[in-house]
Amino acid sequence: MSKPKLTVFALITVLIASFTVLLSIGSEIYREKPPIPKAFTSSSGKIVFSQHNIEQGQLVWRSMGGHQLGSIWGHGAYVAPDWTADWLHKEAQAWLDITADNRYQQRFQDLDNETKAGLEQMLKEDMRHNSVIKTSNGDTFVRLSNTRIAAINKVSEHYLSLFGNDPKLSSLREQYAMKEGTVPDLKRREQLNAFLFWGAWAAITERPDETYTYTNNWPYDPQIGNLPTSDNIVWSILSIVTLIAGIGALAWHHASGKHEPLPTPSKQDPLFFNKPTASQKAVGKYFFTAIGLFLFQILLGAITAHYAVEGQNFYGFPLSELLPYSITRTWHTQLAVFWIATIWLGTGLYIAPALSGHEPKFQRIGVNVLWVALVIVVLGSMAGEWLGVQQYFDLDMNFLFGHQGYEYIDLGRVWQVLLLGGLLIWLSLVTAAMRPALKITGELRPVIWVLYASCVAIGLFYGAGLFMGKHTNLAIAEYWRWWVVHLWVEGFFETFATSVIALMLVRLGLIRTRSANAAVLFATVIFLTGGLIGTLHHIYFTGTPTSVIAWGAIFSALEVVPLAIIGFEAVESYRLRQAAPWMSRYKWAIMFFVATAFWNLVGAGILGFLVNPPIALYFIQGLNTTASHAHGAFMGVYGMLGIGLMLFCLRGLCGQMLWNEKLLKGAFWTLNIGLAAMILMSLLPVGIIQFFAVVEHGYWFARSPEVIHSPLVEQLVWMRIFGDVLFGLGGMLLGCFLFDIIQKAISKARLG
Repeated sequence: MSKPKLTVFALITVLIASFTVLLSIGSEIYREKPPIPKAFTSSSGKIVFSQHNIEQGQLVWRSMGGHQLGSIWGHGAYVAPDWTADWLHKEAQAWLDITADNRYQQRFQDLDNETKAGLEQMLKEDMRHNSVIKTSNGDTFVRLSNTRIAAINKVSEHYLSLFGNDPKLSSLREQYAMKEGTVPDLKRREQLNAFLFWGAWAAITERPDETYTYTNNWPYDPQIGNLPTSDNIVWSILSIVTLIAGIGALAWHHASGKHEPLPTPSKQDPLFFNKPTASQKAVGKYFFTAIGLFLFQILLGAITAHYAVEGQNFYGFPLSELLPYSITRTWHTQLAVFWIATIWLGTGLYIAPALSGHEPKFQRIGVNVLWVALVIVVLGSMAGEWLGVQQYFDLDMNFLFGHQGYEYIDLGRVWQVLLLGGLLIWLSLVTAAMRPALKITGELRPVIWVLYASCVAIGLFYGAGLFMGKHTNLAIAEYWRWWVVHLWVEGFFETFATSVIALMLVRLGLIRTRSANAAVLFATVIFLTGGLIGTLHHIYFTGTPTSVIAWGAIFSALEVVPLAIIGFEAVESYRLRQAAPWMSRYKWAIMFFVATAFWNLVGAGILGFLVNPPIALYFIQGLNTTASHAHGAFMGVYGMLGIGLMLFCLRGLCGQMLWNEKLLKGAFWTLNIGLAAMILMSLLPVGIIQFFAVVEHGYWFARSPEVIHSPLVEQLVWMRIFGDVLFGLGGMLLGCFLFDIIQKAISKARLG
């Protein structure tokens, strides 16, 4: 079997094996998910919370922004508390105070250490004991002690006031970046309490016949017995060993491989005389739209970051009534997906006719219709999310048109279906244009098919988000959500981009076809080997069995392996910019590819592995360390890569037009320096401070106002302004560059 065929066989094997494991794990999660009982009751049978309360409470949580206001099981926003950890801590303190008063007529904190230790042991036995009762008809009930019910009632009163507009808690709401009257309806707040309690109950209740909880003892809180499990520690050590072994093997392969010299480029740009087709010209609006969304995302990011120090105002203006934190963060994270995806979709529509030399009938109309559809989905979903968070919808209408509450797939179900429909239209347009190229035989055939396969995956895998229904158990919802976020955004778009870049460089005559073929196939095999099953590292503590820790730890380590030697790719890309005099036309596209390689190493690799091992994520999930990785990977890798792809396509669309190189140079450096500054001067230091707080006091403390609004942390948040301003300037320079292109195009059209 030839080497290309062997690599293709390896790729198919990896895909089949990886999805077999993912689906098998999904089945296990479904069987062992934390149960939602028919009712939580007292010993006398009085209902405290019913299944209906919990399920409706989940919809209330989703309507107020869900993951975008605080977090549950560590997933979500960073300013408000993790409601799981916060509820557990408050319930534990209430339980101890109630018991201390009943037994000793004293407050718990006034007791001697020996007595305190005895009460804490009683607390663990009461809270951690699994009291699920199954009836003969299959219904489940959970019996709660009278002391625990009294503690629950005390916490419930606090949350009823917090999510309402009780003036006594207005200062706390400001610290949490919550608007007044977050959930104005009392009945909805009561239902919300039921859901938040259920999440906390799952995090402290031990699985049947086990000594760890449904969330694998997360969050860390020694007082209630939530400590790292043996699986957490052992598989973390093995993941590090796997990482070292993988890097060694890949470095050996890279050193022993044959590196063919680069071909001699032609004297003229091979693409210079290729006139864009009608559909390719229509793609231009995708890039201008994407940068418009990018600029709006930057503005929303500045507002969202500022809410960390002034929770309800923007430099004194009461902005939270109009644009609360949960909305600005929703739009900020969602627009990141939208603008980057818009560029990549535009790239696919541009590159498909270029590969095949075929312009299908009605292709231009299809490109324009798809653009209109995408604009409608973007604006419609954003409007729906605002109406949902402002509580204008009932809970069913919110699910359909409002805010689904799950980070990165917040848009209501109707908008979600429409977006999937748009992706399928895109796939049909790309298929129609690429069909002749798919029939080509030769060395480049495997790369073209990898590109097309990634297009199919992009078109279809967003549909994984539709498997989450209105009342889907949160453990299952998180499983499917990460299929979208990790597989769709981080997996198949990566494969798509790798293939597109290789094909562009082949068309320019800068790399040999055989080299591109081998590089793309090998890179895809290596990336997907860790990347597909590595999805599981996101869900270690979301009500999943311990097998998730084993699979996720090992394969997320392998996910980092190819990034460890990504510097070679950066050097090779940098050299290409001087391969021929005419390559100056593509200089800044190449430079953005170099930036992509750098951030692949730093943002996705180093900062990614910081949060990948189970023992690390156990302590720092949902802290600003996660935000450091998210910014470095999402913007640094996918954002920079998107801009580079856009510039390559625009070069073909602009023909002989002279670009304003100064604007591009300024945009490149300010975007990269600004991104590095916001991570190194603010996000990462805050995350490290929180890390210490977790280890010393418990996870709840790291997310409390005592840490988030401490003088040092607030000073570090203010220091982020330097990076934000630089980054914002880079976005504006990029916008000015595109505006300059539009002006020149208009002038040329008038003269012509």
